[in-house]
Amino acid sequence: MRDRLAEKLKALGKVEIVQDRAKVDAVLHGSAVLWTTGYVAMSPRSRAAEEPIYQGYATAELTALDGKTLWSYLATPRHQGWKSITDDLADQLASALSEALAQKEPRERTPEATTGPATASIVVKLHGAGGTFPAPIYQRWFQSFEQARPGITVEYDAVGSAQGIARVQAGQVDFGASDMPLPETQLQNEKLLQIATVLGAVVPIYNVQGAPDGLNLSGEVLAGIFEGKIRTWDAPEIHALNRHVRLPNENIVVVHRSDGSGTTYTWTDYLSKVSHDWKTSVGIGPTVAWPTGLGARGNQGVADTVFKTPNSIGYVEFIYALQHELSFAAVRNASGDYVKADLDSVAAAARGVSMAAGKEFQTSLTNAGGKHTYPIATFTWILLPTSGQNAKTLEALQELVRWMLTNGQKQCQALGYVPLPADLAARELQRLNGK
Repeated sequence: MRDRLAEKLKALGKVEIVQDRAKVDAVLHGSAVLWTTGYVAMSPRSRAAEEPIYQGYATAELTALDGKTLWSYLATPRHQGWKSITDDLADQLASALSEALAQKEPRERTPEATTGPATASIVVKLHGAGGTFPAPIYQRWFQSFEQARPGITVEYDAVGSAQGIARVQAGQVDFGASDMPLPETQLQNEKLLQIATVLGAVVPIYNVQGAPDGLNLSGEVLAGIFEGKIRTWDAPEIHALNRHVRLPNENIVVVHRSDGSGTTYTWTDYLSKVSHDWKTSVGIGPTVAWPTGLGARGNQGVADTVFKTPNSIGYVEFIYALQHELSFAAVRNASGDYVKADLDSVAAAARGVSMAAGKEFQTSLTNAGGKHTYPIATFTWILLPTSGQNAKTLEALQELVRWMLTNGQKQCQALGYVPLPADLAARELQRLNGK
């Protein structure tokens, strides 16, 4: 894969690959994980002619010589044809890097966070709590921020959005994190500032023998499964969307979040938009009265449970599906197309809705318009108290969030998250600065 990537980059002519380290301007790091999801018979007469079917992902990150991230990306398999999965992933990384290097308009560039003398001298420990949805990118961000800002340390408890909101409201943490936006009146009453930090996707994961990765599912079918009305994998409603697949006559085991969760809020928000039955019988929220299923704590808990439970289905943030090597479905979007989550289809969700300045937290990205849009996408937010903190803590918090909205945006794609639109990030910075 590395050789293929180097070959494609040379052919594209955007970079020069050198062997002499003294001539290096930047370093491209990468990794890939591949696994087998099943086998396909090349001959109906011989099982020996079976070929493996692969799934996986590849990540790449371009860093300056001082370690600062300049660009990152995550590729998942697309329609390969006769191309191998390794060639497919390498070609995607090369194309994405080439496109990034071609972006010359200032409005497309992510601004850099700057540190003045006063900020550089801060010595403080910040403590936050909240959603498990953004935990992978937050952990990476906080580690990188600590390296760039010695003296400021950040501790984060991934306890779920509901707990994160409760703890920041009670003054138990310096900041909260949630995938469930709070209404403007509540923010004003509780003196909280809500800042969008990144976009991600919630995907339906499943563990079914013989089911291919990318099974087609619609919102109505997902609602029926999680309501307990569609009970077996070979049910007519599922078969109608996957006529080329032979699914087992096995009971479906539903796995859902047991804790108050912004991931659940996003999931139920989507189901309520596409299923009248779900909207009237279950509704939207960080917790709901689940009609059926097993409860598990956090995205990690749901992914672990589905991984260990045959014939199960659940919902998690995109990166948790990849890290657990779990199959996840293509979901029918508002245009009627079945789309799998990837960086491009999640970014399309943000382009498919109208966001008025200052009203981003009132904007739902679920079931957004657009042919290539993934329909279960969301922002995630950080909650900052606007009063009651000492000057050092407040200054350190602002420096942290400023870094997340600038330098940090360049790291998120390698972990399967999508950067904020450039104009939104600029507005968030203005809000942070009180403008």
